[in-house]
Amino acid sequence: MFYWLLKRIVLGPILKALFRPWVKGLENVPASGGAILASNHLSFSDSFFLPLMVPRRITFLAKADYFTGRGIKGRTTAAFFRGVGQVPIDRSGGRAGEAALRTGLRVLRRGDLLGIYPEGTRSPDGRLYRGKTGVARLALEAKVPVLPVAMIDTDKVQPIGQRIPRIRRVGMIIGEPMDFSRYEGMEGDRFILRSITDEIMYELMKLSGQEYVDVYASTVKARLATVARERFEELAARGREVLDKRDGDRHGTAERPEEPDAAAADAVVAGAAEEVASAEGPVAPDSPAEDGGDLATHNGVARPDVVEQVDPVEERNPRAS
Repeated sequence: MFYWLLKRIVLGPILKALFRPWVKGLENVPASGGAILASNHLSFSDSFFLPLMVPRRITFLAKADYFTGRGIKGRTTAAFFRGVGQVPIDRSGGRAGEAALRTGLRVLRRGDLLGIYPEGTRSPDGRLYRGKTGVARLALEAKVPVLPVAMIDTDKVQPIGQRIPRIRRVGMIIGEPMDFSRYEGMEGDRFILRSITDEIMYELMKLSGQEYVDVYASTVKARLATVARERFEELAARGREVLDKRDGDRHGTAERPEEPDAAAADAVVAGAAEEVASAEGPVAPDSPAEDGGDLATHNGVARPDVVEQVDPVEERNPRAS
């Protein structure tokens, strides 16, 4: 009830008036029955604009942190996310990942639409990253089609770290349903799961026009966070050194220090701030078989071309063998 109240009366009309969202391929969404909407993930607002434009209700899997807050703010946030059709999942892996898959299966088996982000988190730089195989396992176990969805320009409306959206037009392209019934009964084969996932990511690449990087977005975010921490530590050390010199100068035990390079300090702070990723939004659950997902696919399935190879040892070329 709350879902439809927000969509049709409270929030929906305001979003449509301000952002004038457009959609192509709406006819590809089935009128009934379960299906997976697998989308690229550019912005926190993706989970608002896609349900706004699809007539049927969409349930997303969201990180449990949104539902466990304390106080009035925490309870309000939890009530809001439940109201807009999001279901909490624990993303810590292992049994939690299995529980997330079970939750998604319940949604699909009751004939509803499940929204999922195969990348597992928002893109840190607007490119399309390697998909996690949970989406493939869900499709096979629930025996439902997958609809690739490309969100357009939502990262310009609300980039990572920005709380208040900018007013500009956004769009989405819904591709034709992808049928993986030829792999029925093979959901335990990690090679098959990787092959299906890469096929989905290839369609997302074509629809969105994004560059593809054959690395997990979470890996890139972790590396960026490490760089950011190092830069902050460098700036802090520089500040301590300047303060120590000034203290010595006041007591006549040191020469007057040179003025600190303010421009360099500002650059360190700005660069780190841009690179530290903020809290993620709704995500795709990891498949328990994901630990074997780095191996190349087979059966001649088309794979996205590599644009950047960050780590040739850990990450594999996604071209079809």
